[in-house]
Amino acid sequence: MSKSGKVCVDMDSFGRRTTLGLLAGAVSAFGFLVGAAPVVQAQDTPTLYFSAIPDDDESRLMQRFAAVADYLETELGVPVEYVPVKDYAASVVAFRNDQIQLGWFGGLSGVQARLAVPDSRALAQGDEDMSFISYFIAHESTGLEQGDGFPLEAEGLSFTFGAQTSTSGRLFPDFYIREETGKAPDEFFSQVGFSGDHGQTLRLVSTGAYQVGALNYTVYDTAVRENAPEIATTRVIWQTPPYPDYNWTIRGDVDARFGEGFADKVQAALVGMDDPELLASFPRKAFVPAGNEDYEPILETGRALGILD
Repeated sequence: MSKSGKVCVDMDSFGRRTTLGLLAGAVSAFGFLVGAAPVVQAQDTPTLYFSAIPDDDESRLMQRFAAVADYLETELGVPVEYVPVKDYAASVVAFRNDQIQLGWFGGLSGVQARLAVPDSRALAQGDEDMSFISYFIAHESTGLEQGDGFPLEAEGLSFTFGAQTSTSGRLFPDFYIREETGKAPDEFFSQVGFSGDHGQTLRLVSTGAYQVGALNYTVYDTAVRENAPEIATTRVIWQTPPYPDYNWTIRGDVDARFGEGFADKVQAALVGMDDPELLASFPRKAFVPAGNEDYEPILETGRALGILD
């Protein structure tokens, strides 16, 4: 400040400081851009989102599929994330709305998903899935025992399916009830419910809330292997003839998004999954290639029962 009280600026000093400041800012900005480059590149790589029908407890599903996501990410070279859904219908809606591009579906929900998205493909199925079966189970108080034929003695008892769009928990049990008894389920049984999933079906029958139920055989066999408490009060009374069921299905537009041949690459990764721990989480011994034509029996049965258009 001068003696007159006015503010004085040393222009040479100001110029040097300004020039240095601009250079520092430029260097900082350049450094930011260079540092940000990998982030931009990562954002340019689309993420493959997948889900699975909630046929078991949510905590078990999260454990099962977090490791699957890691495996697929390594094999495919793109980010992969598992997206949980609340029910079977939600998995199909997520697929239709492109919230997921890949799904582990049941036979019926897989058909629904492929009908909803043009050119979608069934890629793989478990080695067991072309010969899947459902168990009919009963509470011990019914006195029903396993026999060779359908348990006609169950007439008049209460009965629960699983989810409304479950292949093994509803579609084929419904079909065989009609075929074996000549009656609709609500005509043969005194009360018919929908538990929501196979694990809940087992729990409801084990407590006697429903006297009889139908469920995925792998869920019951797993409960037996783990000595689950529900097994103490339930028993298998009949098993259905075999039918096609679970499948991996992918949207028809993934090649346009991830690159030509991406769907085939996903199929190869699924069929190449040989880690016993990963396979046990489904549970499956192996995955084998599948095609839409493998699930024609489900399409025909679904239409015959009025479940599919």
